[in-house]
Amino acid sequence: MRTLCASTLIGEFFVIGFAGLVAMKDPDLSMGTVWTVSGIAMLFCVLLCGMITRPGGVQLGWALQIALIASGFVVPIMFFMGAVFAALWWASLHFGQKIDEAKARFAAQAESGAESGAGAGAEAGA
Repeated sequence: MRTLCASTLIGEFFVIGFAGLVAMKDPDLSMGTVWTVSGIAMLFCVLLCGMITRPGGVQLGWALQIALIASGFVVPIMFFMGAVFAALWWASLHFGQKIDEAKARFAAQAESGAESGAGAGAEAGA
C-alpha cells in the first residue's frame, strides 16, 4: 500500500507545483501567497509519503485530497485534477491493501512450507 500511495502523492506534488504556476497569473493573488500555500502543500505531499503506514496517515491523505479539490476555487482545472487524484488515492489504498494481504499470505505459506520441509529433512536424517 505504501508504494502505491507514495506514487500518488509524488504525482500530486508535481500537479500542485504546476497549479501554483497557473495561480500566479491571477492578479488578485500575490506571488508570495501562491508559493507559500503551494510550497506547504508540496512539502506535505513529500512528508506524507513517509507517514502513510503510521496512525492517521491515511486520514491526512484524505484531507490532502479534499484540499486539492477545494483548490479548484482558485485554479478551476483543479476540481477535475483533484477528483482524479482522489480516485487514485482510493485505488492506491484499496488495491495496495489487497497486495499487502496477498504478500502476507504468500509469506505465511512459504514459512509453513519451509517448516514442513525442515521437519521432513530432520526425520530422514535420523
